[in-house]
Amino acid sequence: MDLSAINPALLLASLLVAATPILLAGIGELVVERAGVLNLGVEGMMITGAICGFMATIVTGSPALGFLFAATGGAALSFLFALLTQYALANQVASGLALTLFGLGLSSLLGQDYVGLKPPSTPQLDIPLLSDIPFLGTVLFSHDAIVYLGIALVAAVWATLKYTRVGLVLRAVGENHDAAHALGYKVVRIRVLAIMFGGACAGLGGAYISLVRVPQWTEGMTAGAGWIALALVVFASWKPWRVLLGAWLFGGINVLQLNLQAAGVAIPVEYLTMSPYIITILVLVIMSADKSRAPASLGRIFHASS
Repeated sequence: MDLSAINPALLLASLLVAATPILLAGIGELVVERAGVLNLGVEGMMITGAICGFMATIVTGSPALGFLFAATGGAALSFLFALLTQYALANQVASGLALTLFGLGLSSLLGQDYVGLKPPSTPQLDIPLLSDIPFLGTVLFSHDAIVYLGIALVAAVWATLKYTRVGLVLRAVGENHDAAHALGYKVVRIRVLAIMFGGACAGLGGAYISLVRVPQWTEGMTAGAGWIALALVVFASWKPWRVLLGAWLFGGINVLQLNLQAAGVAIPVEYLTMSPYIITILVLVIMSADKSRAPASLGRIFHASS
């Protein structure tokens, strides 16, 4: 066992990278749930975004276009969910599970010709002067744009929900859709837009896995990241900054267990592999002990009476 081989700066930098897919999917799902919709199809949207982004990057040679197509693919799949739940008034839980199964099957079909290919690398944003700072430069200022986009989205969602009229209306729809409708707000339109925003974020998260974290296409490569993102939203009490902390926690434990395996720690690999999930759940359960409740209309079908 050689723990000296673990570089703390690289460990923390890898933490941010590992957390980004879950963070993007989680913050998108938080917006969806604050609007009163429960979308269990995050995993399906992530894997669809992963293959759409991978295909577009291979064809165009541009990771930027790949991420754009990934967001579009995730949003398109989420629009199918919106049609089912907001217009056909289908059960949200069943529709979300069907969306996950559909996304997994669709991605497997689309990705058959892309197995074994390697996409162009996503460039890092080495910020002048800041990236040269010892330790902090490696940890904070030597990442690609999507890492910073994820953090910026958390800040933007927090500010929007807390300080803007758009956020107030979104929260009102999630708390009491009948009252919001009575006040003249377009409940279905608001929820559809929230669902598509969540789908786009999940698609970006999926593409980050296939283009940056594991730059290749493998069937089912999201490996449950969508379900972790769903759990983060609930255990974070529907608060954006707690989603960020939860994603960093999961990413950090995940990276740490990989480094411990490489260092030869005498712990069975199965225990190390499952440790990120167990520790994340325990900590987030403790964080959620403030009794914050879910949006009152979460998962309820809205049917306008007039």
